[in-house]
Amino acid sequence: MSLGRILVVEDDTPIRRGIVDALRFSGYEPIEACDGRAGLDAALGAGVDLVLLDVLLPKLDGFEVLEELRKAEPTLGVIMLTARGTEEDRVRGLRGGADDYVVKPFSATELLARVEAVLRRAPERPDTIESIEIAGRTIDFARREIQLPDGRRVALSEREAGLLRYLGQCPGRAVSREELLQRVWGIDPRGVHTRTVDMHVARVREALGDDAAHPSVIVTVRGKGYMLAASETEPSEQETSAT
Repeated sequence: MSLGRILVVEDDTPIRRGIVDALRFSGYEPIEACDGRAGLDAALGAGVDLVLLDVLLPKLDGFEVLEELRKAEPTLGVIMLTARGTEEDRVRGLRGGADDYVVKPFSATELLARVEAVLRRAPERPDTIESIEIAGRTIDFARREIQLPDGRRVALSEREAGLLRYLGQCPGRAVSREELLQRVWGIDPRGVHTRTVDMHVARVREALGDDAAHPSVIVTVRGKGYMLAASETEPSEQETSAT
């Protein structure tokens, strides 16, 4: 049984094949792409668990691929690979939503350790969902809108839809603000103090017509984070405040 499907996006053939061989030998199922466009298509269509993404690529560079991936697949693990080890490049990659950054040359042992670490800390990645029906409301992610019980439709911003989609992909689990920052916003939450998540949740609750004082669609789980209530949640697990 494979430990996971990993996409290697690298235009240098010897390096790519060396990584693929190391992954396969360690029990992973590797797939390959030799340019940014092919890598993006494979990442979005091949059901991968992790992407090893070179920065200097033809057609689309690694940062462009990362930006598109984070819009479409906020939960997908990404490790950037580059010969450019400057602090500026590392910060750009991490702020863009990369989970880790490995500077060439690197050993197979180091890379495999990074792969294991990212896969270990990543939440379970459920299938992509197109819509959710909850409490008489229909959330359509393709249209980025909510249909309320009275038939009215409310538009969502891309970020608001991403927030709802991520919560919907984690049924029955409270998602921390830190995880939401990392997976939806693509921001490293370490050392970051912001109420961005809370403000977006408040706006989404308003769009849902969810009672701000006693929310029943997006509930706040005390000490843990937010959860989309696919079914009635035990009162003891909810806070009565909106954030």
